[in-house]
Amino acid sequence: MRALGTGLALLALWQVAVSLTAVPPYILPGPWAVAVALVSNHMMLLGNAAATAAEIALGLAFGILMGLAAGLATALSPRIERILRPLLLLSQAVPVFALAPILTLWLGYGMGSKVAVVVLITFFPVASALHDGLRATPDASLDLARLAAASRWRELLWLRLPHALPHLAAALRIAAVYAPIGAVIGEWVGSSTGLGHLMLLANARMKTDLMFAALAVLAAMTITLRAATDLCLRRFGL
Repeated sequence: MRALGTGLALLALWQVAVSLTAVPPYILPGPWAVAVALVSNHMMLLGNAAATAAEIALGLAFGILMGLAAGLATALSPRIERILRPLLLLSQAVPVFALAPILTLWLGYGMGSKVAVVVLITFFPVASALHDGLRATPDASLDLARLAAASRWRELLWLRLPHALPHLAAALRIAAVYAPIGAVIGEWVGSSTGLGHLMLLANARMKTDLMFAALAVLAAMTITLRAATDLCLRRFGL
């Protein structure tokens, strides 16, 4: 309720500022104008939001799976770590904005390039967090497991993974917020549908109210995804 009250207060201040300054609507529309655009273009917004949601879901799923695989491999095998760790760091050294046009050139204007951008932006936090979490297992616990002649898989399942789960949960919450950003970046570079594509069209036609309406839908999707991720993790005690 406090967050809702704060949001309503900010919207009221926004409306008052627009009314008092008489700023042109094509520069900054008021929240009422954005709400009108949201209602009058709801079918178009829902259609584009569905395309963006599909890209987010696929990219997040692939990014998490690949991150889990890379995190496990680098934490359990020093040889694989020496090979993959520099590649993981290199993937983050190049901005996603720089890679998005290349991915669009390779994969086309369809869903594939947007999914690839989401994978790139969510893959590293998951892989890095799982790697660090698996390596953070106390040495005393590992020594006890080895004294008890525990196999490597038992050590992983009963010691390393439980210690890594809080790190992984934090990374999943971050990935849930980053995934929509990756999808929209891919749509800005080149697409024929999606909320990012709709924002570009609205900006080119100076329909700032529609652009803000698309931004509001994207923000609602991001908040919903973050809340759903948090709810699922809390059910597992994370």
